[in-house]
Amino acid sequence: MTESAGDGARLPDDCFALPPGVDWTPVDQALDRLRSSLRVVAGTETCPITEATGRILAEHVSARRANPPAANAAVDGYAFCWEGAARPLSLIEGRAAAGHPFAGRVRPGQAVRILTGAQIPDGADTVVLQEDCRIDAGTIDFPLPKKQGANVRPAGEDAQTGEKLFDAGHRIGAADLARLSSTGISEIRVRRALRVAVLSTGDELIAPGADGPGIPDANRPMLIALARAFGCEVVDLGIAQDDAGTVRARFDQAAREADAMITTGGASTGDEDHVSHLLNTEGTVTDWRIAVKPGRPLALGMWRGVPVFGLPGNPVAAFVCALIFVRPALALMAGAGWLAPQRFTIPAAFEKSKKPGRREYLRARLRDGRAEVFASEGSGRIGGLSWAEGLVDLPEAAAEIRPGDPVSYLPFSSFGL
Repeated sequence: MTESAGDGARLPDDCFALPPGVDWTPVDQALDRLRSSLRVVAGTETCPITEATGRILAEHVSARRANPPAANAAVDGYAFCWEGAARPLSLIEGRAAAGHPFAGRVRPGQAVRILTGAQIPDGADTVVLQEDCRIDAGTIDFPLPKKQGANVRPAGEDAQTGEKLFDAGHRIGAADLARLSSTGISEIRVRRALRVAVLSTGDELIAPGADGPGIPDANRPMLIALARAFGCEVVDLGIAQDDAGTVRARFDQAAREADAMITTGGASTGDEDHVSHLLNTEGTVTDWRIAVKPGRPLALGMWRGVPVFGLPGNPVAAFVCALIFVRPALALMAGAGWLAPQRFTIPAAFEKSKKPGRREYLRARLRDGRAEVFASEGSGRIGGLSWAEGLVDLPEAAAEIRPGDPVSYLPFSSFGL
């Protein structure tokens, strides 16, 4: 691969600054503000299409050649010229097969054997299905197809030479590789994969599976998996103990090796909250008080030109905030544009009396065409994330929801999961 810096410049330190007087921020306003604060930072490189799955196009791609390059048969049968097709026709020797075109010319009143995928011979323009034909003593008879060009795939039916196939920002999937290959493309210009550092902090945390006292670190494995699902490369910064020097070293590593950082823990104002202390004294930090449940605080900071997403320490809140706020932010920085999740209006299979003030995301799943929600809204119930297949999104207004009422459902697949 050949690489260039592209748009890989750092973001300004004040990109997350809030206007004076901003207090509680509705979710949509927070998303709009986040969107306007960020820009593409991933550079570009040339990539063989065989290695392009999941990569983001840095420029639009157009077909180098038509697909199919020439008209070909859609069925096994016989090729003939529609005009002057007075039957029976004379069956001429030879055949057309895929990769082995017929060398001669089919004249009016003649037909030649042709196989699926074979190039239509000169002079022919229509193919009759072999099951409809009667062959006798060098002649062939059949019911005339309903139209000229029947059973023929025209040249360029799928793509014309020079036709735009994909826009910049498109994420390449497996099906796209077939389209690129069929139009003569072997390599494309893509964005370098965004590098995201993930850090957990706290003396109380231990690695999953470790013996002894402490709380297993649930956030970091989850956030690493989410970042990878979002198409990012991950720099695992591990667990940092509550020590300013240790946290600073991890932050500096992120600034050297990553384009963005996700942290959980240490973002409050206590004596051991070194994340917020370091960002306040040596970087920048803004606490976005977002009217969202679960969640609320989202600490957005900058360290040596690298944006820091400080998520709530509760795993359920961290998961939801990562989907709603971090995913579209990372997508924009990676060159894929701002990705809003696809949502569906689904009948509720639950009752809920919602208070006004906060946007709520309930762990949910679809059963029999209705949205069920997890039995508990407690953000300590991590098992509800595994139970769920998506989120029910309830607006800020007060609501009385009864079974059958329409609700907005966001499947996890809408977030690339």
